Amino acid sequence: MLDNLAALIAASFLIALSPGPGTALVLRQSVRGRRSALATVAGMEVAVACWAVAAALGLSVLLTASEVAFHVLRITGALFLVYLGVKALLSAGGPGAEVVEELPSRAFRAGLVVNLANPKLGVFAISFLPQFVPAEEAGKGVLVLFALVWVLVDTAWYLVVVSVLHRIRGWLGRPRVRRVLERVSGGVLVALGVRLVLTPR
Repeated sequence: MLDNLAALIAASFLIALSPGPGTALVLRQSVRGRRSALATVAGMEVAVACWAVAAALGLSVLLTASEVAFHVLRITGALFLVYLGVKALLSAGGPGAEVVEELPSRAFRAGLVVNLANPKLGVFAISFLPQFVPAEEAGKGVLVLFALVWVLVDTAWYLVVVSVLHRIRGWLGRPRVRRVLERVSGGVLVALGVRLVLTPR
């Protein structure tokens, strides 16, 4: 059991390291302020927890069974990513543009929707978590526990990212650097949204 838990923690950490919509969103919010970045992380992890627990309880299997549900979520998630990307590109502004910290409630919703509207996260949870559960311990209780461990590792990683970015916020907040980061994060979000639309199931 302990070996499986250690393997889960290591795998969860490696997955957290891989860049995606969450990384781009946290980077953008960190430029604007620590509160916005932390609220974004909170929203993202609530969504991850929902997918993880749904997978542990067998609910997210519905995504693999329903073409309509999968594609509705996929298109919704893609459109939201493109919206966030375009918003970031427009907010880059010119040399005199002011940095305005986003309200924590909006940042939370952005993080929540980005991960909730990502059906691949649900499908991934279905295939990821059961691999680490010992055959003799198979059961919903163990799966829920492992799901929460996955969420905790993911949360810990993003809190480290926010902490590091906050320490260099003075540099990140320089007008020229900020504009570059806004454009890069915006372009990444748009590209990820387009990719989500074009990627087959």
